[in-house]
Amino acid sequence: MTTMVSIEPLAETCRGQVITEDHADYDAARAVHNGMIDKRPLAVVRCADAGDVIATVKFARESGLPLSVRGGGHSAPGFGTNDGGVVADLSPMRWVRVDARNQTARAGGGTTWGDFNHATYPYGLATTGGVVSTTGIAGLTLGGGIGYLARKYGLSCDNLISADVVTADGRTLVASEQENADLFWAIRGGGGNFGVVTSFEYKMHPVRDITAGIFFFPLDRGADVLKFYAEYVHTAPRELGLFPAFQVAPPLPFIAEKDHGRTFAAIIACWAGAPEQAESVFAPIRDVAPIVAEMVAPMPYFAINALFDALLPAGLQQYWKASYAVELNAGAIAAHLEHGAQSPTMNTAVHIYAINGAVHDVAPDATAFAYREANFATVIAGIWPDPADNERNIAWARGYYKALEPHSLSGGYVNFMGEDDGDKVRANYRQNYDRLVSIKREYDPENLFRMNQNINPRSVGGL
Repeated sequence: MTTMVSIEPLAETCRGQVITEDHADYDAARAVHNGMIDKRPLAVVRCADAGDVIATVKFARESGLPLSVRGGGHSAPGFGTNDGGVVADLSPMRWVRVDARNQTARAGGGTTWGDFNHATYPYGLATTGGVVSTTGIAGLTLGGGIGYLARKYGLSCDNLISADVVTADGRTLVASEQENADLFWAIRGGGGNFGVVTSFEYKMHPVRDITAGIFFFPLDRGADVLKFYAEYVHTAPRELGLFPAFQVAPPLPFIAEKDHGRTFAAIIACWAGAPEQAESVFAPIRDVAPIVAEMVAPMPYFAINALFDALLPAGLQQYWKASYAVELNAGAIAAHLEHGAQSPTMNTAVHIYAINGAVHDVAPDATAFAYREANFATVIAGIWPDPADNERNIAWARGYYKALEPHSLSGGYVNFMGEDDGDKVRANYRQNYDRLVSIKREYDPENLFRMNQNINPRSVGGL
């Protein structure tokens, strides 16, 4: 028996639009970045401010409806929407305020990294963000936050100073080292399990223009590329963010037309040090193997953060897998060569991110992000346009992940995990899991915030 819930009390409370299925914008409002997700919530609330967030949380709790929280909408499993429930869409809350004197910045919960980086650039300041500008700062930071600047400045969550959090009971709390420190600990890697973050305050760093390097190598030299990377990442200056990829060459000007659509091994690099040192830092990369194509150029930091945007428009089919590794051993390299070479489309992203350097400076129990000894975070982001290819491409991603499993650590980066990875949540947090469960019981005992890689407050003995 279905219980009918009137949305009118919520609509009367909110300043922002409350969109239901009879609204002209309903289909656009319920869509998320992953075109594979087709769900029909009862209502999407385009939250104008924290007051709307509080109203939406209270309404969902009192009505017993599922609640999804959406920042940038990039969750690959589509956690930013649901069937029959309520969506708190924070996308109208896109603002950034920079305090140049104290080198900090505060931003609204719906802000994207493109918004953030563009706003901080005139001040010559940046912090660790992702590699796609349309990604929301919220989801990335709450899950950890891997990006080009991580080796120098740590994860996004390592640069979080404070956050305003709406909890399941409708309170607004400040989470920082000084206030609600347990909540602050949990949101730095624990995902959206503990509340809705309506604003984030970050520590900023003197980064304005960087030097980008994109290098394409023959696929049959992929082993040389990966072996080089596995060694170079330990000795390269921390100002160098880099990762290898298996990439179907897009039609870019620096790639010969005859190579468009062919698969290559690649290295993508971001040098955030002195510009005159870029050539010497990139020189070892150039010596790895014959270069098929390269692009090296100075650019604003916000520009490199947007380099992959054209390959990742909203609406494509997506299925992701993730793993961590301490080393790229021979078995892992063999698995990457076999499966990476079969990358199905130029939209697909197979990246092996470096998470050493400053990421290792933080103790594994200092935040919820547990894998501080890992050097590499692999994402197998299967992305393609045609739903008819879903079964084949999902099988490719799963096969790739299974081949890497014997050479990987037990868990993976929560922001890269799929919807079918719910049984890996404890492994994703390892020694921090029991403390996360305890904090979850305190702030969300009824598990209102469960549309995520969920930490169940009813977990007993880690199950």
